[in-house]
Amino acid sequence: MQRLLFPPLKAVMGSPCLRLLIPGAAPRTQCGCSCGIRRPLRPGQYSTISEVALQPGRGTVSHPSKAAERVVGRWLLVCSGTVAGAVILGGVTRLTESGLSMVDWHLIKGMKPPTSQEEWEAEFQKYQQFPEFKILNHDMTLAEFKFIWYMEYSHRMWGRLVGLAYILPAVYFWRKGWLTHGLKGRVLALCGLVCFQGLLGWYMVKSGLEEKPDSHDIPRVSQYRLAAHLGSALVLYCASLWTSLSLLLPQHKLPETRQLLRLRRFAHGTAGLVFLTALSGAFVAGLDAGLVYNSFPKMGESWIPEDLFTFSPLLRNVFENPTTVQFDHRILGITSVAAITALYFLSQRIPLPRRTKIAAVTLLALAYTQVGLGISTLLMYVPTPLAATHQSGSLAVLSVALWLMNELRRVPK
Repeated sequence: MQRLLFPPLKAVMGSPCLRLLIPGAAPRTQCGCSCGIRRPLRPGQYSTISEVALQPGRGTVSHPSKAAERVVGRWLLVCSGTVAGAVILGGVTRLTESGLSMVDWHLIKGMKPPTSQEEWEAEFQKYQQFPEFKILNHDMTLAEFKFIWYMEYSHRMWGRLVGLAYILPAVYFWRKGWLTHGLKGRVLALCGLVCFQGLLGWYMVKSGLEEKPDSHDIPRVSQYRLAAHLGSALVLYCASLWTSLSLLLPQHKLPETRQLLRLRRFAHGTAGLVFLTALSGAFVAGLDAGLVYNSFPKMGESWIPEDLFTFSPLLRNVFENPTTVQFDHRILGITSVAAITALYFLSQRIPLPRRTKIAAVTLLALAYTQVGLGISTLLMYVPTPLAATHQSGSLAVLSVALWLMNELRRVPK
């Protein structure tokens, strides 16, 4: 087959006429034309294939430059920072019980806060028609209402800022041709997830505004919807951060040994465990489960509380029983720290680049700091500043876990 194909191909490639089209290969004698003389070209006439390809709208599709990739990477890094800010601000809003203060949702109209006394009183009257005021805040003053209203307003406005931070630059980079084919699909998914987040946030708030005649419990949003809202925000954050790190950090060419493969798989599993632990915190917040069994390491006087499985059917306890929800969060947190510790010692057995070792050490330090914050939050009955710091710490641990995963990613052949 080689004899059939390559000799004729070689003969054709050696033809003087075809060599005219190859840059740097034009012979001095050009098929009977004036010997070695390059005549000036008319407008629209090209002497080589490469010159044709460089013209707009002709030949091959241009690929984004390395500089353009770095700009896109920095943009996604900023976007992931805005998502982290939204998660932290949302946690503070939940801790201050401000999330149900705005009882309607308008994308544009809702951007303008009340400015006069009459507008504030009208907004306060709307709030008074809903369960949180009737059951929990029936003696609230207008000044107190303004505080919780501005907390929720800040969270919603920050959410709009996140949407703009994703969508407007995405349109610009798309038109400039700075996104590769793979990045276009990923950016579309990220922008779609941002829009979904806004709708899911309002769907969550609606669950706390519903009248429940048979219940006199404190009005709160559904813990299932809260977990879905937080979970989608974490997915958005992780996807943005991972993509930005992949574009900004040069990839290590590590030898594909069995130890490295084991370390890479363990890092992926540990990052998944950290994600699950952070997500379980949504059920703790949604059920105020941090206000039961404020002791450590035991829960009350025993290691396993008696009311761990009081709900029926049994599976309801995992998502609706405050005792079980706190117990699960404890177990997941301890397991995550143990996995991170094992990951650190595994990383010490392999010769790794300095940047990768820094990521492993940072992850270990943050994990133990996060455990200390969690225990302190529990023992002190969930003070808002400490609880907000604990929630922020979960994002920090997740970020460094992603960084370490990115350091260990496989180099494409």
